[in-house]
This record gives sequence, structure tokens and C-alpha cells, in this order.
Amino acid sequence: MTLRQRSIITKSFRTSTLIIAILLLAGCLQAQVATPLAPASPTVGLPNPSPTLTPIPTTSTPTPTTEATLSAEPSPQPDIIATESVLPLSALITNISGHEQTYELGCEASAAVDWAAYYDVLIYESTFQFALPLSDNPDLGFVGNVTTDGWGQIPPDAYGVHAPPIADLLREYGLPAQAVKGMTLEEVKAELAQGDPIIAWVIGNMVYSSPVKIYDQEGNGVIVAPHEHVVILIGYDETNITYMNNGNFFTVPIDVFLTSWGVLGNMAVIYE
Repeated sequence: MTLRQRSIITKSFRTSTLIIAILLLAGCLQAQVATPLAPASPTVGLPNPSPTLTPIPTTSTPTPTTEATLSAEPSPQPDIIATESVLPLSALITNISGHEQTYELGCEASAAVDWAAYYDVLIYESTFQFALPLSDNPDLGFVGNVTTDGWGQIPPDAYGVHAPPIADLLREYGLPAQAVKGMTLEEVKAELAQGDPIIAWVIGNMVYSSPVKIYDQEGNGVIVAPHEHVVILIGYDETNITYMNNGNFFTVPIDVFLTSWGVLGNMAVIYE
């Protein structure tokens, strides 16, 4: 091989080497330029707010569920009210005592002071009796002379007094007494179940007499009955009513009580 041929081969080799180096370098540069481009596209896509906003309907979904739960809360309330209104099958007030009335016509004052004593208000029977107003109408005041007249008549003869004047005078002693008419058996039971005795207008010792409508001097009509009497109701069960009369305790069937109590229109004085 001549010197010229070796020189040509050497140049060719160098040229090839140079070309290969250039090609390799170009490949590296392309790789370096291409490499950062690849992560750039996902980096731009990630902060896209569109997929972040899509869960909003999910947040609003429980709102009707909460409202439905709240609207359902009043449903059990009627059950609670109904439970509270259910009366016990029986009730009896035991820490009450009484005394025998002083005057033959004074059953109302006698019962009133025993009723007041149950609420720790001490009143003398005679003081209460002579503080009652006098009238020919028992709805307005005491009819008759309590010290001399006998029992069992109707106005204008000696009679006694109805609930309103008794309640009025008890309120003067600070007691929340309320005169009522037309009271029901369920209302009686409710009062007794709460521990409140009731002053009730009946006939004798739970008997019957015919009611009579009379008119006072002013022309006002009022229902009266012979042997009008007052007792204190203190208890009940499914078939009976228990009451105190002149310091003694009695139990009668409910229908017997209702018959006697009904003569004067289910009249009573209650603690209101």
C-alpha cells in the first residue's frame, strides 16, 4: 500500500469517526430536548379545575337527606303527648285530714278550710264561715243563718252556698282556687292524679235529689237541690271514687258518685 492510499484511508476513517460523533451528539441533544417536553403535557393537565368541580353535586346530595331527617323529627311528638295524657289506673291522696263541721249548714266552710290546710294554709272554720257574703242566691253568697237554720231546704229558706263564693274567699287567702261547673270524670282523675283534692258539690252522702230552678230577688235563675252537701274527692280507681266527708273516708262506685254530683251540674272548686 502506498503512502497516498494510507493517507486517504486515514482521512476517511477520521471523517467517519467525526460523522459518527456528530450523529451521536445530535442524538443526545434530541434526547435532552425531548425529555423535558414529555412531563410538560401532564403538568399542564393536572391543575385543570374541571374534574375538581364535578364533586359539587355529591355535596348537595345529602342536603335533602338532612332535610328529610329533620322533617321526620316531629313524627314521634304525638306519641309523647299521648303518653303524657294517659292517666294512671288509680290514684289516692293519703296525706289529707279533716274534721267534723261545726255548724249544721256549714259543710262548705268546713270542707274549704280542710282543703286549704292540705296546702298548708291555716284558716279557722268560723272565721271563714262569717266572711262569706250573704244572699238569696247561693251562686252569690250564703243562703240562710248558719247558726240556727236546719239542713235540707232550698232558697229562699236556709240552704248553704255554691262554689263561686267559696273559691273567691279562698283566693283572698292566697290559694289559686277556681270554681267550675260541667267538670268531667277524666278531669277529676287528672286533678287527683296530680295530687290535688277537689271540693265537690253533691247530695247528702252521695245520694240523689231532684234539682229545682229558683229565682232570686233580682230575677237571676239558679239550680238548687234539697240536701245540697260538700265533700272532698281524694282518689279513684277503675270502678270507684274515694272522698272525705266530715273527716271520714268513703268509697262509692263511680256511677253513684256521678249521679249525685250531676244534680248540681258537676260543680267543684279545684286548685288551678
